[in-house]
Amino acid sequence: MKSKSDHIKPPMRDGVSASQVFLPRLSQTDIHIQTIFDFLCQHFPHISTDEWAKRFDNQLVFNAQNQVLTRDTPYQSEQHIYYYRELAHEVEVPFAHEILFENEHFMVVDKPHFLTVSPTGQYVQQTLLTRLKYETENPELSPIHRLDRETAGLILFSKKSEIRHLYQQLFADRQVEKIYHAIAPFNQHLQFPLEFKAHLTKGEPFYTMQIIEGKLENSCTMIDVLEVQNGWAKYELKPITGKQHQLRVHMNALGLPLKNDQFYPKIKHTDKSDFSQPLQLLAKSICFVDPINGKPMSFHSNQQLTF
Repeated sequence: MKSKSDHIKPPMRDGVSASQVFLPRLSQTDIHIQTIFDFLCQHFPHISTDEWAKRFDNQLVFNAQNQVLTRDTPYQSEQHIYYYRELAHEVEVPFAHEILFENEHFMVVDKPHFLTVSPTGQYVQQTLLTRLKYETENPELSPIHRLDRETAGLILFSKKSEIRHLYQQLFADRQVEKIYHAIAPFNQHLQFPLEFKAHLTKGEPFYTMQIIEGKLENSCTMIDVLEVQNGWAKYELKPITGKQHQLRVHMNALGLPLKNDQFYPKIKHTDKSDFSQPLQLLAKSICFVDPINGKPMSFHSNQQLTF
């Protein structure tokens, strides 16, 4: 077995860090696995065999000594391997991000609509994290919290892996005040400001959320009206909790679905290259006390929503 000193993680390529996989000891039922290629095809069934073949043929798979592996490389247990992800056809997102602030520990970025934060199955190069890694040449960059692809606005990135947990804990302990702006229909019969609570859980399909009536509330949002215009309103949303799609689901439950929402109240399938109808939801401001230096921090997006 190689020592840790021999362990070499491949460098970033165009802002994309290599993914790491550990090769475990195989069981009796895995006797058909002869090569690392065999293992990866079985271990990641959602990735096609042809895709893995391309990655090997394009020299995108390495061992811990930074040596290129082939489809015929024999399986060796208890070692790490690395691979790069690339997509043959990735729709370019024609909107720019803006770095609003950075120090030695974190940066605050103003994300445009339609840009996914981290690489997923559909996006690798066209993600905010890849763009930032390429721009800063910092492979340790990592998002501290979530922000949906459809949502624009502020998101924090850790610049050092060893201190990321300190900032994540602020979110876990609800020590971060986030304010969102949203455009949705106006209902004069609702009294604002109001507090909306509900039990949120995974919906169907799996990438949506739903409210379950009669169960203990696990999500809370404070909602107020900022401006009214031609039957629409600009709302100020303050999430007390941080459930997936919380703001979109809460507003929809009030009969106020967000303008251009493709999921709520009904899923609408659109062309990924159509950027004409951005979801009118913006992470407008974020405030917290820096856990390292104890200073109060406050940031505001430069973007605005339109009626």
